[in-house]
Amino acid sequence: MAPDETRAHEATPGGTAVAEPEVADGAAGLDKPWMTIVWDDPVNLMRYVTFVFQKIFGYSESRANELMMQVHTEGRAVVSSGDRDKVEADVAKLHAAGLWATMQRDS
Repeated sequence: MAPDETRAHEATPGGTAVAEPEVADGAAGLDKPWMTIVWDDPVNLMRYVTFVFQKIFGYSESRANELMMQVHTEGRAVVSSGDRDKVEADVAKLHAAGLWATMQRDS
């Protein structure tokens, strides 16, 4: 599970990166939820990532494994969404568990 160089500038395990898409109509962007994205990394074992998804989000082992495989094969997965405060808390929990996570507005 390794990040590629094109994403390296987006976040570090100790910090929260926020990428907001530009919105032509400012009011239209207010309704869009935030997403928590977990990125592939070279450190964490797949079994551990599945475990973290189960503990933090309460996912079943099957769903947590699906998300972990998406991270592993596609390089990232959206693991939660909601208002900004909730997603910021989710990203902080993932960082505390040693995973590489960022947040962004849903497009």
